[in-house]
Amino acid sequence: MSTSAAPQAFDQRKRIRLLWAGGVLVAATAIFSTSRWNEANGSHEAVEFAGVGLVFACILGRLWSALYIGSKKNRELTTRGPYSMTRNPLYFFSTIGAAGVGLMYGSVLMGLLLSFVTWQIFLATAAREEAFLRGRFETAYAVYAARTPLFWPNPRLYLDDPETTFSPLALKRTLFDGLYFLAVFPVLELIEHFHAAGYLPSFFSLY
Repeated sequence: MSTSAAPQAFDQRKRIRLLWAGGVLVAATAIFSTSRWNEANGSHEAVEFAGVGLVFACILGRLWSALYIGSKKNRELTTRGPYSMTRNPLYFFSTIGAAGVGLMYGSVLMGLLLSFVTWQIFLATAAREEAFLRGRFETAYAVYAARTPLFWPNPRLYLDDPETTFSPLALKRTLFDGLYFLAVFPVLELIEHFHAAGYLPSFFSLY
């Protein structure tokens, strides 16, 4: 009598490697290019501040999501709070953060490109994870997936619990992960200073 193998969780290291590769690409682009937005009329700073705003939205959104899922990922099916609007709020807010990083570079084009690439990576990851969740939670996940979008949130679906427990360790880890997005800003500002001082070459510029 044959038995089917238990579903296996997706190896998150593959996703992390892809995101690191994207980070290296952004760093290389920032080193060898400049923004075409005019600093004299404040448009460059406006784009940068919009990016900082998106990064803060990313951090807060990820913390909000971590309050609900904590250390329960792949152990329990979380369907309340941000998880009632989208099945992958952590990935959604991270995509928002990627757009913010591109804008902090001073480029709308980079913001759009980064968010698109990150979105595609997370879509592929979510699809792989969904196979595991369907196998683990079966009918409960099928019902949840039928009413809840995979990625883009639908605020009209919002449901909440009067109380929820959370993992302080998971919340702390999520905060530190989110701060990496914000830490990019001083690095980009330093690179921008080196360009202005003539220490770094600029082979092209981006809007």
